[in-house]
Formats: sequence, C-alpha cells, structure tokens
Amino acid sequence: MIKRDTLTREVLRRLKANPVVAILGPRQCGKTTLARQVAAERQAHYFDLEDAADAAHLTSPRAALASLRGLVILDEIQRRPEIFETLRVLADRPKTPARFLILGSASPGLMRGASETLAGRVAFVEMGGFDLGEVGVANLRRLWRRGSFPRSFLAQSEAESQRWREDFIRTFLERDMPQLGVSVPAATLRRFWTMTAHYHGQIWNAAEFARSLGSSEGTARNYLDLLTGALVLRPLLPWFENIAKRQVKSPKIYIRDSGLLHALLSIGTDRDLGRHPKLGASWEGLAIEQVLSALKPRDAYFWATHGGAELDLFLLKDGRRLGFECKHADAPQMTKSMHMALTDLSLDKLWVLYPGEKRYALHERVEVLPLARVGELA
Repeated sequence: MIKRDTLTREVLRRLKANPVVAILGPRQCGKTTLARQVAAERQAHYFDLEDAADAAHLTSPRAALASLRGLVILDEIQRRPEIFETLRVLADRPKTPARFLILGSASPGLMRGASETLAGRVAFVEMGGFDLGEVGVANLRRLWRRGSFPRSFLAQSEAESQRWREDFIRTFLERDMPQLGVSVPAATLRRFWTMTAHYHGQIWNAAEFARSLGSSEGTARNYLDLLTGALVLRPLLPWFENIAKRQVKSPKIYIRDSGLLHALLSIGTDRDLGRHPKLGASWEGLAIEQVLSALKPRDAYFWATHGGAELDLFLLKDGRRLGFECKHADAPQMTKSMHMALTDLSLDKLWVLYPGEKRYALHERVEVLPLARVGELA
C-alpha cells in the first residue's frame, strides 16, 4: 500500500479547525483507505452507506450519531443527502464532542446540499489518484500509461490494469451515476465520454457535440456538467486579460485521469500511445494534473487568443503569475507563443514541462523542467 501522508496531514489539519471535513474524489481513488489512515490510533466510528446494515443503522441519523464521540466517518454520503441536515445540528453542539469525516464521489453540487446546509461548518479536501510525489519519479511512465487510480496503477500486469479501467468505466456509468440521481442512459453517457476523450485538450464546442449526439446544445452542456460533477472531467476555464486581442472564451476539456483517457481511446501499450495522434494531448493532461496536485492553486486557467497565441496553464499563486507549457519533445525551445504569453500576461515565470531529464533555462523568465521534478515547485 502506498501511504498518502501529505493528504493525511491535510485532513487532520482541517479536522482541528472544522467540525465537518469532506473528502471528495472519484470512485476508487482511495478515499476510504485515506479515511482509515486518518482514523488509525484514534477513537473512530465508520459507516459505509453502500452497506445495507450501516444504511439501516442510519435510518434515524440523529439518534444513531448524536451519542458518538471522537471521529465519525460516513462513506459514500452522496447516497443519503438528507444526513447533511443532521450533521448541521450536530456540528453546532457546544464543544463539538465529535468530528465528522464525510466521503463523497461527487462535487458538492452533485451531492445536493453539502455546501448550502453545512456552510461555515465544512471544509473540503479534494483528492484524486496517486501523484508523482506518492509513487516516485521512477514510475512516471507507468503513472502516465496506467493512470492514477490505485488498483489500475498497482495491477500485476498491463492487461489486468486495462481490464480494471474498462470495468471501472462500465460500473461508473451503469451503477454509480444512477446512484447520484442521473437518469441519462449509460450508453449515451459512454458515447459522450468517449467523444470528450477524442477532444481531450481541445476547446469545448457545445454545438459540435450536440450535432454528433443528435441532441441540443443544452443537453450536451448537461452531460459535461454531470461528468465534471462526478470528478472525471476537468473543464479548464479561459483567462481574460485586458489586451487589444480577441481571446478564446470557451473552456478546454480534459479527462482527468490519463489511464481512463487511454482506455476510452483503446490505447493499451506504450507502443499504442507513442503512435496515437493524442500523444501530445495526453501528456498535456498528465502534466496539468501533476502541477495542480503539487501546487494546489485555488483556481486554474488556460489562455489563448484567436491569433494563435496560447498558454496551456495559467495560475495565480502567492501573488505571482505563473505559466506552464506542456511539451512532449526531447528539447523544447522558445516559441513565439511563449514570448507573447510572457508579455501579454506579465508572467513572473514560465515553466516548460517535458519528459526529459535535464533542467535548463530558455530565457530569464522561462525554464524547461522535467515533469518528474514538478514537486520542486511546491
């Protein structure tokens, strides 16, 4: 088992300051394992709302939870959103005799009530699968190929990893999404998800998706929102600067996990990946996820103009304006687009992330950095 010490410390820090902490992440990303790691050597009570016995025990949630002390863990809480009202009452008790750790496989919006009912009482910790800091830089290629979900990454063989991801996609669509109240047929969502894989790293175009699906633009946007809320898609919002250039105003879309991207694109081996037209886009998505995991910015953007200038990732962090370009190349060089981004966005630093091993400067504010060393930026 790979211990996730950084996340554990973050959850413990939030529990000291908040009566309720929510760990949010996609199915099978390791939330339950993390919760048990947090609960180790502590008085803890664990309820799995997918377990019939635990669900029955919580038929009257206030009666079941009010007398408990220490840490109370409620797993897959999106199945019982009515419990949020009970948690609000219990969290407001004097001296807060219990702290609540809730685990959900969806965003607060899709869980219908976590943000509103528990406002001012809950802290959110978002997690994904493994990152480079957890698996080690020697496993970068494996992490890229298999993705970050623990069971896929740790599988005994490539074939086993591939089967797990294919099973995950089917189960996610046929069982997990309906449990979140989604009534869209699994085949329709599968088709949409596969389409987003082919558009991975490209600008979202609702009209084009609607034509391909034979639906309205509103329906296509609804599907995008559903998979974003289930934490498997990442729409990267555009950044606007006050410059005399027409700028792109639609988001880019990414499959958050590279292993799921490869499964949806039927990429099974390194050779398949190396020959696939989405090779560069797959690298870009991986690099963006690793930067966000390492730096944990509040918001993330991309920037592009209709004239062709573009920046893959733009962050505001600790008062600095940081840019990132993701290049699957042996020796990236300065480009016209990088010069324009430096000037138009007034970047303090621009990093070019690539799969090589050497770190070197291209400009006084531009540096090429191996993705394996992205943790040095934290």
